[in-house]
Amino acid sequence: MKKRSLTIDGHRTSISLEDEFWESLKEIANKSNQSLVEVVKEIDESRISGLSSAIRIFVLKYYKS
Repeated sequence: MKKRSLTIDGHRTSISLEDEFWESLKEIANKSNQSLVEVVKEIDESRISGLSSAIRIFVLKYYKS
């Protein structure tokens, strides 16, 4: 599990995810022509749980569809 720090809307936040989720998130960002931060910002704006969990759910739903 890797912890990374990102700045979203001027706020620094740390996110802990397994390597597979980081790689998948980067792949999703590349395919949608967005930066990793842009994708995480979108997830953050619509989440109802913790950010790490919301990212995992987002990645899972992305690959299921």
